[in-house]
This record gives sequence, structure tokens and C-alpha cells, in this order.
Amino acid sequence: MKKIIALLLALVLVFSLAACAGDTAKDTTTDNNTTTDDAATTDDTTTDDAATDDAATDDTAAASDLNVGVFYYTYDDVYISSVRAALDEAWAAAGITYTNNDCKNDQATQNDLISTAVTNGCNLLVVNLVNSGSAEAAQKVVELAGDVPVVFFNRAVEGEGQEGTVLGAYENVCFIGTDAPEAGHLQGQMIGEYLLANYDTVDLNGDGVISYAMFKGQEGNAEAEYRTQFGVEDADAVLTEAGKPALEYFDANNTAKYQVDQSGAWSTQAALDYMSTNLSQFNEANGNMIELVICNNDGMAEGVVKALNAAGYNNADGGTTIPVFGVDATDSAKTLIADGKMTGTVKQDAEGMASAICSVVTSLGQGTAMADSVAAAAATDAEKFSVAEGVDTKLYVAYAPYTA
Repeated sequence: MKKIIALLLALVLVFSLAACAGDTAKDTTTDNNTTTDDAATTDDTTTDDAATDDAATDDTAAASDLNVGVFYYTYDDVYISSVRAALDEAWAAAGITYTNNDCKNDQATQNDLISTAVTNGCNLLVVNLVNSGSAEAAQKVVELAGDVPVVFFNRAVEGEGQEGTVLGAYENVCFIGTDAPEAGHLQGQMIGEYLLANYDTVDLNGDGVISYAMFKGQEGNAEAEYRTQFGVEDADAVLTEAGKPALEYFDANNTAKYQVDQSGAWSTQAALDYMSTNLSQFNEANGNMIELVICNNDGMAEGVVKALNAAGYNNADGGTTIPVFGVDATDSAKTLIADGKMTGTVKQDAEGMASAICSVVTSLGQGTAMADSVAAAAATDAEKFSVAEGVDTKLYVAYAPYTA
């Protein structure tokens, strides 16, 4: 009889430890040790220490009760990989159990993983939406979540004209990301100022006009749309104000004035392939050299640099360097900039993004309302975080220029 009871207890324990589904599961629940001041001797101080210990215990309990499913649109995105690494560290430090999921850039896959996770006991979802800017896709995720809170991040959940259909429509939903136009404005300003300081050097064929290439990450993605637009428009504004001509797209036959990653993955390979083909037709020998390259992200900028290196440019050996600008300030991009192979980027703060997400999740785990959790996260660093005007469940993480 004792053996039967022991077996039943073991089975109960196994089922109680079931976690949400995913490709990589990590239980990072840890014990938080409270340090007290050994010099404190008064009754009041002892009482305060005890209260602190109780609060720490409550926070630990709240963290250990969380079972978070994290759904990345793809593991292949360089910036998203940076966010994932920073979030893994943040979860561990907070003692939060989590499961990472690679949605492989497919919305149906993401929906299936979310459905399974909720069925298996996830009580909070952190979602990097695959179909960026699609209110319909976001609403489907919320529907699958049911009563489980959803923290969307990085990729917009509403498109033009859809504002309020997701954020503000559900009390258990928030978004943590960036103010989409900001990166494009910063990049354009950076490019314009760089060109004014180095105009004659950049103008390789000496025709007085800077010929540029533009690599777009994804059609319809709000970040990609604004970066593609303002990266050029704001650079033109700086140039024309100083009496210089506006930028000229290198291929007169391309009326869109950009080349886009058809897979929507913002990939290094897509930019490498495009740039390699471009350089075979547009080069110094033909007198129509591409003199500037603007990329929507650092992954594509890396592909461009690889193509330029292969063609004998940007090798930091005293030869010709074509300015290349990106967005994200990934570690690899910082290395390329330090090596003189890439010119500049716009920092999209992966650590800041992870910190904000973990702060909101921790607060929700303690029973705080969604809007209050967002406000509390914003209050931790007013220079880095801000709540969107008129939407108290949208938290912005600031961009910053990076050139060294």
C-alpha cells in the first residue's frame, strides 16, 4: 500500500511541474536572499528589516508563480537575438520561469504555439508578433490567450487607421516597442551630417551628386516604412539646407527607390545578394558607382559590407570606403564601425527592451493592473522609457545615434 501511495504522489508531482510548450524551456526560478544591515540594533530597524524580508518573500512568490511563454517571430533576426539574450538574463535575475519559442516567421506557427502554451499552463504571454502591424493577427493572439495577459513587443500590433482596435480595447494587453518614425529621423539626420562633412570624398565620380542604395527589411512593416522614408528625406533636408543637391537613387529604372527582402526577414543574405549584383553593374569602372548605402537594420548592413569587401571596398586598408548606415547597434555592427567597415547605426536598445518587458511582467505577477505596470516601468528611467501620448498601455523605448 505504501508503494502505491508513493507512486501516486510521484505522478501528482510530475503533472504539477508541466510547463508551457516551446523549442527551448528554461526554469530560472531562484531563491532571493535578503541582506540586512548587521549594525542595525533598534526595535524600529528590526521591524523594518522584517517588513523588507516579507516584501522580498512576496515578490519571490509572485515571480515563482509566473509561467511565461515568450514567442519570437524568428530566431534568425540579429536584433531579436540580442533581445532574447538580454531577456534570458532578466528572467533569470528575477527568478521567473519562462519558455522561449521560435515562430519561424510564420503567423500560423506562432498561433499554434500560443494555443498549446495556454493549454499547458502558461499564465502570461510575451509576443513578438509575426505579422507586424496587423490588428487582425494581434486580435487572434489575444483571443487565443483568453484571460491570460499579453505583452506584445518590438513589432507593431496595429497598422495605419487601426489605432485602438487592440491597445486600449483589451485591459490585459500592452505593447513595448519604439516610436517607429524616430529611427528613420535619427538615421537621416546622421547621414546628412556625415555627407556634409565628407562630401567630396563620398562623391566618387565627382558629379556633385551622391548616388545611394536603400535596403528595406519588409513591406508593410511600420518600422521599415518609416526608416525607408525618413532615412532619405531627412538626409535630403540637411543637404539641401546647406546648398547641396538631394540624394539620387542609383538605379533610375527602380521607381520604388529601394530593394526589399522578399522573405520579410530583414536578412543579411538578401542584402548581400542584392549588393553583389548591384556592384557588378554599378561600379567605378562604369562611372556609376553606388556612393552611399542605407539599410533598415544592421543585419542587412552586414550583408552590404560583405559584398563591398568582396569587391575590394571597405577593407579599412586605406582603399575606398563606401559609407554604410544601419539600425540596431548590434554587437557585430559596432565591431564593423570600430574597424572602419561601416559608418554608423541607430541604437535600438535590446537591453532596455528586455528590462522594460521584465519590469512589466514582474509587476503583473504581483497583481498590478496592466496600465499601472506600464507606468511603473516607464518611471524607472525617464530618459529611456516613455508612455505613448493617449495610450497608457504603450511603452516606448528610445533610440539613439551610434557612430563609435
